[in-house]
Amino acid sequence: MCRDCGCSITDGGKQSEHERIADSKTLEVLTKILDANDRQASSNRQHLDRYGILGINLMSSPGAGKTTLLERTIDALKGRLRVGVIEGDLETERDAERVRSKGVPAYQITTGQACHLDASMVHKALHHLPLEDIDVLFIENVGNLVCPAVYDLGAHINVVLLSTTEGDDKPEKYPVMFKSAKLMLITKIDLLEYMDFDLERAVASARKVNPKLDIIKLSAKTGEGVERWIEFISEKHSKTPSVREEVR
Repeated sequence: MCRDCGCSITDGGKQSEHERIADSKTLEVLTKILDANDRQASSNRQHLDRYGILGINLMSSPGAGKTTLLERTIDALKGRLRVGVIEGDLETERDAERVRSKGVPAYQITTGQACHLDASMVHKALHHLPLEDIDVLFIENVGNLVCPAVYDLGAHINVVLLSTTEGDDKPEKYPVMFKSAKLMLITKIDLLEYMDFDLERAVASARKVNPKLDIIKLSAKTGEGVERWIEFISEKHSKTPSVREEVR
C-alpha cells in the first residue's frame, strides 16, 4: 500500500483507541499532502496553458490497454497534433521505450512503491520534455483504479479506461475513479465475443456513478472507435488556452 495516499487507513469501527488516534494523525498528514499536491497541480496546469498544451491523464487498472492505445493514438494524430508522454510505473522504462519508438518524446517516472503519480512527480517530468514542440501531453498513470483518482496532476482532463476483460460493474465498485473522469473509454471491444462483458451494463454502471460521463467504445487493435477518440482530443485541444507566443 502507498505511504501517503491514505489507502492503508483501516476501518475505524474495527480499531483500538490507539489505532484510531494513529489514523487521525495520518489523516491530518494526508490532508496537508493533498493540499500541497493541489497547489502544485494548479501550477502544472498553468505551465501547460502557457505552452498551449492539452494535458490528458490516462487512468485504468493494469492491462486495460493504456500504452497500446497511446501507440495507436500517436499514429492517428500524426500530421494533426504533436504528442508528448509521461509514463508512470513502479519499475522499468518499457512503456516509455515503446512510445519513443514511435518518434515521440517520453519521460518515464518510476515510483518504486507508490501506487500513483502525484503533481510533484509530473512537475519534475515536465522539465525533461520539449514543451514548445508538444500540443497534447498524455500522462499514463500507474495501473490502479483507486489511488490515482485522489491526486490532481495538473492535467485538463481525466480519462479512465475500462477493458472488456474486466467486469462490467467496475464503475460502481470503484466510483471515485469514474466520478473524477470526463471520459470513459471501453477498450478491447474486439474481444467482446469471447468475454462475459455486457456493454449496456457497463454504460449503465458508469452513468449511475457519473451521469455526465462521456463514453467511447473502441479497439486499439482493429481501430474501431479510434477516430471518435481522436476527434474528442482535437476538440478539447482547440479549447485549451494558448499563449505559446509569449514563451518563445
